[in-house]
Formats: sequence, structure tokens, C-alpha cells
Amino acid sequence: MLTLEDVTVVRGGTTVLDRVRASFPAGRCTAVAGPSGAGKSTVLRLLDRLLEPSSGQVLFHGRPLPSYDVLELRRRVGLVQQAPVLLGTTVLADLRVGRPELTGDEAVGLLERAGLDLALDRTTADLSGGEAQRLCLARALAVGPEVLLLDEPTSALDAVAAQAVERVVRSLVGEGLSAVLVSHDLRQARRLADDVVVLERGRVVESGPASESAYFEGSA
Repeated sequence: MLTLEDVTVVRGGTTVLDRVRASFPAGRCTAVAGPSGAGKSTVLRLLDRLLEPSSGQVLFHGRPLPSYDVLELRRRVGLVQQAPVLLGTTVLADLRVGRPELTGDEAVGLLERAGLDLALDRTTADLSGGEAQRLCLARALAVGPEVLLLDEPTSALDAVAAQAVERVVRSLVGEGLSAVLVSHDLRQARRLADDVVVLERGRVVESGPASESAYFEGSA
């Protein structure tokens, strides 16, 4: 579904990614793994066109990303950031940010998909960290994306809230949604990922099924 073809990113004279070739299949969760500074978050920013490659190209369904309207692209490829960013004062207002015509029944359905049981008029400022992160997931789902990009989605959460978010991600992928996950937690990445792309110093050093990954050895 998403492909990087010989992508190089140079920023401030430093090569962040070096001729990266990687594929992210439909209907699966692919973890982008590697040490700090390897270029993992840069990959996510490329996939959502928040960053342009210095050379090479990023494809979505075989078409270069610049051939898509950027707003259309970001509806089809949603990004859930590390820290939850709530954009509405109430739960319903937040869900309607990307889809103003969203009905109350549709909103309740989205909350259920995200594992939430919240009143639509509840104030978002009162939500816990785990509730806020799952509301961000529900908001991303409101516009009907094909892919979710997850950038350290549980790093700011306690263990119980993190487990709840993981259950939601597993459920969504089970429904056929595609996901690309960046996580510093190798155990989490192994639990969630079907496939893995391992980066070191901006280069791909391993890619393939997560169950066969040497990088995950000892992280069960």
C-alpha cells in the first residue's frame, strides 16, 4: 500500500535516511524499529507528507504522494501522535474536527471501536491520558482512513492505558485497517507487528515478518 523507493532525506547537512527501500503492506501492522536517531519518526513524516524526500519517492497505491491532494492524502493516511492532541472542547466536537457532519450515532460507534464509553458532551479537558489517546484514535477513524501511522502511541501512558490502546490497535488491524507503528518498546512492537522494518543510521538493515526478526530476539 505504501512504499519508499530509494528515499534519502538530508537535513541540515546530515543524512537522516540513506536510500531507504521499504514496503508497508495493506491489512497488516508494520513496526518501524531501531535505535534512537535511526530515522524512524522521519519515515512516518514521509508517509503522511509532513516531510518531502531529498531524493527518491514515496508511493501510495503505486502513485507518488505529490500526485494526491494533501488533504485527501491525510484523510486516507491518518497520523496518531505520541502525545494526544485534543482539538475540541467536548468529545463530540473533537470527533467532528475532520468530519463536521458526523452524527451522534456515528460518534458513539467510533468511540466503541476505540474501546471508549464516554458521554458525547463530556469535556475533553477531563479525560485521562489513556482516554485522550483513544479519542485521538477515534477522531482519526472518523474520516475513514486506510492507514494509521502510530508514533509512540503509548509512551506517555501508564501500563493499563497502554494495554487498552494496544487492544484497540489489534482490533483495528483485525478489521482490515493497515498500521505503521513506531515504538521504543520492543515487547510492544513484537506484540502488535506482523512485519518489521529495522533502521540503523538511516539505512534498512532488516525487513520481513516480525516473527522471524533477529532484532526482536529476547524481547518476548
